[in-house]
Amino acid sequence: MRSGRVVASVVALLLVAGACGSSGDAAPAGGAGGGKLKVVTTVSPITNIAANIGGDLVEIDGVVPEGTNSHTFEPPPSVAEVLSEADLIFVNGLKLEDPTLDLAEKNKKSGAKIVSLGDAVLPEDDYIYDFSFPEEEGKPNPHLWTDPTYAKRYAEVIKDELSAADEDNAAAYEANYEKYSARIDAFDEALRESTATIPVDDRKLVTYHDAYAYFAKTYGWKIVGAIQVESFEDPTPKEVADLIDQIESEGVKAIFGSEVFPSPVLQQIGKETGVRYIDELRDDDLPGKPGDREHTLLSLLRYNFTTMIEALGGDPSALADVDVSDVVADRATYPQ
Repeated sequence: MRSGRVVASVVALLLVAGACGSSGDAAPAGGAGGGKLKVVTTVSPITNIAANIGGDLVEIDGVVPEGTNSHTFEPPPSVAEVLSEADLIFVNGLKLEDPTLDLAEKNKKSGAKIVSLGDAVLPEDDYIYDFSFPEEEGKPNPHLWTDPTYAKRYAEVIKDELSAADEDNAAAYEANYEKYSARIDAFDEALRESTATIPVDDRKLVTYHDAYAYFAKTYGWKIVGAIQVESFEDPTPKEVADLIDQIESEGVKAIFGSEVFPSPVLQQIGKETGVRYIDELRDDDLPGKPGDREHTLLSLLRYNFTTMIEALGGDPSALADVDVSDVVADRATYPQ
């Protein structure tokens, strides 16, 4: 156990550190669809996957602004109108965006369908509960899209739902899915190759946000801990002390913070343990701006995993050559 002085210096920051994210109340963008299938999505990774499958055949509105804490996001009243016009509503589910889901259920039009992607692809036996998502709270870790293999399964469900709702364009949705699936497979192969360059004992993650549990299980990494607890507020002094003990006993090589939501507490833990602190992970905030070639989920994952692999002494060069752009030209609408 670290000395009382070490824990106290971290706890002092807890008294002044802000909440982990903004509630955000930006209204979603939208527009007339000209007869196109109207699709509403929640977080930006899902919005981008849907854009790759739907292309210019659908009108997509993402209602959770990028750079927003999706766990605590409360949709503004303007979102109700957007939801009321949707033919399909794609949510992550697994208790991630309950306020938005509740609003969707109350405002969806007759015949519209709400699709919970996480619940569709993840059997209950495969739920992961952890530091930020304890089993007694009944909310499993919902971050499936940081695992490329689950992102591919999300894409398959979206393809099937778009095809069922718009049978005339089913062949186009299938073609887009096949292209996108191949791109994810290439990314998966490069990620496995890059992971193999890190010694097994060094594949350990301490992060601001507990978003990599399914990725870690698939690719052979270990989650040591996360600073963001189930309340999405700062951890207690005991939780800080326990995390410090874990970092030291596990021989963690780097601590990863968020570029979007800085954590003075995690930064101080890095100083006190002598472990390098890197506050560059992007959470769900896609690189670049809407319309940019790099504004994609695969680009986000490449950025985050490259950052992790380099910091842990590995070689992420295999990821550099992977095409992470969208497979369709038309872009989804992202709230600003």
